Amino acid sequence: MFIFFFPPSRPQTPPTASSEALDFLRSISAEEVKESLFGDGLVTISDTGKELGEFSITVEPTRHKGQDCLLVHANSHGTIDSVPMGTSVTAYVTHNLKTLEQQHHEYVKLEDNHLDKKTFVTIQDGQYIMNRIVSQGENTTRTEQTFSVEAMNGFISEGSNLLLQRVMIKKGENYSNLNFLSFDSEAALCTASYKNLEERHQKVGESDVTVQGIERTIHSFKGLPTSWQSYYLSDGHLTSRVQVGSPVMMRLLALPPPIHKDEQRAAISIPRTNQLGGRHAAVFKVSGQKSKMKNIEVDKEGRKGVKEELKGDHATYMKRHPELKALLADFLQFLLLRKPEDVVAFAADYFASFSSTTKSGSAYATSNEARFVPRPESPFKKSQMQASYAS
Repeated sequence: MFIFFFPPSRPQTPPTASSEALDFLRSISAEEVKESLFGDGLVTISDTGKELGEFSITVEPTRHKGQDCLLVHANSHGTIDSVPMGTSVTAYVTHNLKTLEQQHHEYVKLEDNHLDKKTFVTIQDGQYIMNRIVSQGENTTRTEQTFSVEAMNGFISEGSNLLLQRVMIKKGENYSNLNFLSFDSEAALCTASYKNLEERHQKVGESDVTVQGIERTIHSFKGLPTSWQSYYLSDGHLTSRVQVGSPVMMRLLALPPPIHKDEQRAAISIPRTNQLGGRHAAVFKVSGQKSKMKNIEVDKEGRKGVKEELKGDHATYMKRHPELKALLADFLQFLLLRKPEDVVAFAADYFASFSSTTKSGSAYATSNEARFVPRPESPFKKSQMQASYAS
């Protein structure tokens, strides 16, 4: 008989960011981050050269809960071995790369066994709150963790990581001692290290360019480390990205236009007037002596002017709220994936959780059903909607 003695398990020491990483974050200027406000678009290619999907990144200035910040939206979707899969990240990040809020959604549409992971990270009442929902087939698990802001010092989310690497490329320094905090694939807090990769040449379209690389590694406590290698042009545009060991790679197919430091986005100035006042008032003041046809022509011109003004107002609002484009992009992708019979009810249920008047519920509470059925507690049940329309 053999008797084995196991030492008592020691409490796991919470991970911390290195002092070099914290110093690096403090060294980032607002101007360096401002130079990273552009988009990237790559295609996903298999090891045989077949195009499998797309990968896009957008970074735009916005406001979140009254605070100036950046909206980072990344979306990857495609089909591998006839299996649809994708990832989307929507993050609100400050100019010093602090994450205010992030929504991370991953899905793999296996036949009769869909895998869906959603992770929500936000700051509330002086602490980070992380909620995670994992659905596989008919089973759904929900977990919640809380962390103090001090314990998350040096935290780099998936959204802020995209900005961080752009800044690293522009600074051109050595990053071998930079260890930040991050979440692994199981949403456990761990460290993430960065290191420089040697310069290399890459074919982009018809051009042969020199690119600089960064390797990011997530050091999970329970599993093996996971690494990604990304290469960039000197201006910060992403040219390739691959997870080490994966048979697929994301590549840039055409060189983007060069970015100039003094390039500023022109502000859209839309005059705001009352629809029946200001410059439109004269349109509707038609003398009774004029012909009926003249009245109709002037009335049409007035409506056209009002329509153009409204279009301008809408364009200005969309420019000031870039998160709407990211939100709609994710919704349309999810809509095409689920193909609900009642699109209006599906949309109402999807956007319900983004409303400040909704007390509970998830935007994805019914998304795993084969055909959408409004959940009983939904504030936008189909019957209620029909009643409101009737009234």
